[in-house]
Amino acid sequence: MLTLHRVRGVRRTPDGAPAAGHAVLVDGGRIAAIGPYEELLAAHGTEGPPGRARVREWDGVLTPGRTEPDAAALLETVYHPDPREAGELGEEPVGGEALAALDMTEARWGAGARRGLQRLLALGTTALTGPFTRPAVRTAVQRSGLAELPAGRGRTLTVGGAADFAVFAADGSCLATVLAGRLVYRRR
Repeated sequence: MLTLHRVRGVRRTPDGAPAAGHAVLVDGGRIAAIGPYEELLAAHGTEGPPGRARVREWDGVLTPGRTEPDAAALLETVYHPDPREAGELGEEPVGGEALAALDMTEARWGAGARRGLQRLLALGTTALTGPFTRPAVRTAVQRSGLAELPAGRGRTLTVGGAADFAVFAADGSCLATVLAGRLVYRRR
């Protein structure tokens, strides 16, 4: 299915200038085209035969998303509590002596890592830097769809490349995160 993401601008690299009025066309898990919205709409818009693009509109700039360089520390040295534990542990990640006092089984590490990954998706993260040594954390990362990149390597948006990107509002907050063409986070 084709999806046309209409935004205020498209930034092909994390630090590049946004191309105003551009959009990204996604076909399945790949980027099919990047260019002026009106041109992409005319070629692939919602009118016409089946298989035409649906349009998603975002009031922000579409970028390759964040690469989290400290992902291993964020997922393997702190615990992200279950909301049902908020009364006892609070809502923020738990580390240090408080973490040492918890009974941390592999299942608990995995569940905490999944909640930590959800937090990262809400920040517009599309890639992580490992390595991840805890088996439950490594499994959670692999299942998340987030790419694992070597340190210092950023992402770029390219036609034919993976449809992994995030849309950021003017205030820098994340509006949406897309991995392999699937919307995995949307701000409410």
